[in-house]
Amino acid sequence: MKVTNRGESGHPIHSPTGELIYGLIGRGEAEGGVESHSLAEVIIPPGRSSERHYHQELEETYYILQGQGEMEIDGKGFNLRPGDACLIEPGETHQIFNRGKGDLVFLAVCAPAWKPEDSFHT
Repeated sequence: MKVTNRGESGHPIHSPTGELIYGLIGRGEAEGGVESHSLAEVIIPPGRSSERHYHQELEETYYILQGQGEMEIDGKGFNLRPGDACLIEPGETHQIFNRGKGDLVFLAVCAPAWKPEDSFHT
């Protein structure tokens, strides 16, 4: 068993587009060293976004906790709000934008566990 806490998980990953990514469960030793799945909390400030990217191997699900997101998958856009879950299949190019006035906060679950070499920016 492994318990992690966002406040104790160290520094977040800062993307060039402004998102903060807190790895909670995943491949790293501090994240439990699991390969079957990963869990991260992502915070995107107002007016910012994730980077446009895709994964060759992993499936990814975003679960919105707070704020309003505008999701784009393979050129199609739709809105996400708290309580929405969005499945992203391998090979789907995706990006999420925060068009709201407050932070957009969501959980990102990946299976198998996220690894940097499976993120391809477009």
